[in-house]
Amino acid sequence: MSITDWPADERPREKLLQRGADALSDAELLAIFLRTGRQGSTAVDLARQLLSEFGGLRALLASDQDAFTARVGLGPAKYAQLQAVLAMARRHLWAELTRGEVISSPSATREYLTARLRGYENEVFAAVFLDNRHRVLAFEELFRGTIDGTSVHPREVVKRALGVNAAAIIIAHNHPSGVAEPSRADESITERLRDALALVDVRLLDHFVIGDGVPVSLAERGLI
Repeated sequence: MSITDWPADERPREKLLQRGADALSDAELLAIFLRTGRQGSTAVDLARQLLSEFGGLRALLASDQDAFTARVGLGPAKYAQLQAVLAMARRHLWAELTRGEVISSPSATREYLTARLRGYENEVFAAVFLDNRHRVLAFEELFRGTIDGTSVHPREVVKRALGVNAAAIIIAHNHPSGVAEPSRADESITERLRDALALVDVRLLDHFVIGDGVPVSLAERGLI
């Protein structure tokens, strides 16, 4: 049975239009992107198979071109479409983040940092530089490391903050394992950066650790 033969409220596209994207499963969202299945299986069937092969939606979205196009039902055109969708999402979140003061839109900050950092296979340390009204001046990926760590140099962070004339900064890094729980090393570098930035009158507002779930805020845990 094709999807067009399903009840209207069970078809992914109609379900999204009636109830919103959050009402759909990962497989249903992916099926809308795929548009068609293959002989003997619907787009939803193909989506479920792909999610199983990749080990979930995150792994599929983060896959490189070779891994993506090696799957039946996917190809260079679909890979290009996916990269375009991801880039548009990041640009939309950046526009939301730069529209006003960061402290008035913490959810936009979390969403943007998650979109930028979650997909990396190695650990990446980044910063959002802000002016004295906490408006965004710049976002930069400052350091890259291995799958289980990266070296962060406070002197370089301070130098860059001064270079863009920042009054405040939000830092973030990803955990490729997907577990966002801060390590003791994360807490230690946060303290060192806070103290180093304070010497030049730049305030460290937060340090987010990005994993598979909701990013962990060290400020919310009282560690800044």
